[in-house]
Amino acid sequence: MKKFGKKKNPVTYDEKYLLQELMMTKQAMYTAYANLDYVTDPDLIDCYIYQLNSEQKRYKYLLQKAKESQLSS
Repeated sequence: MKKFGKKKNPVTYDEKYLLQELMMTKQAMYTAYANLDYVTDPDLIDCYIYQLNSEQKRYKYLLQKAKESQLSS
């Protein structure tokens, strides 16, 4: 994860939850990339592209929230 300006360790439940969600979303992106590499069916390709786009948008949102909270891992 990128480090932002002032660093603050997660202390509250919400901050820990946010970091956990970031890690899970990042893993989901890696999984979607891996699945996309191995499929040949056009319907599955569309499915994994949609899933990847969804995970990327979620990850971008969570990174913004982490930046606003000045979190670091």
